[in-house]
Amino acid sequence: MSETTQQTSEEHYRKLENMYHGAPVNAYFRPKLKIGKGSAEIQIEIREDFFHAAGSAHGVVYFKAADDAAYFAANSLVKDGFVLTSTFHITLLRPIQSGILTAKGSVVQNASHQIIAEAILTDSKGREIGRGIGNFAKTSLTLTSDMGYRF
Repeated sequence: MSETTQQTSEEHYRKLENMYHGAPVNAYFRPKLKIGKGSAEIQIEIREDFFHAAGSAHGVVYFKAADDAAYFAANSLVKDGFVLTSTFHITLLRPIQSGILTAKGSVVQNASHQIIAEAILTDSKGREIGRGIGNFAKTSLTLTSDMGYRF
């Protein structure tokens, strides 16, 4: 058996979290990720350098949080490979200017070649500020320590 088939689900989740936190793009956004079976939660503290000209967080912050939460909910179910976002649709419902943006991702459907997952975005007051849904393709790309998939 390969190392990935022998590991526990909890080990898989922690390795995915480490891979995520080590990704260069996250040095700017500084998100925090927690993964469970078919679920993931991202938290991003809203800063003024995320703002567009009207003084609220730019849609890129919403998209990143929603896509990442849905993506890692999907990849939590695939221990032996990397998944890729193939489509993602987002709806922005209200602006956010401060506090913590939380994205909760969950798997809607797990089919043989793709996973459908959604994310709901809330502000620090628990108000829904956006939501997204996407398709995530299962690939033959193996999760490796070179990509940060390690303890």
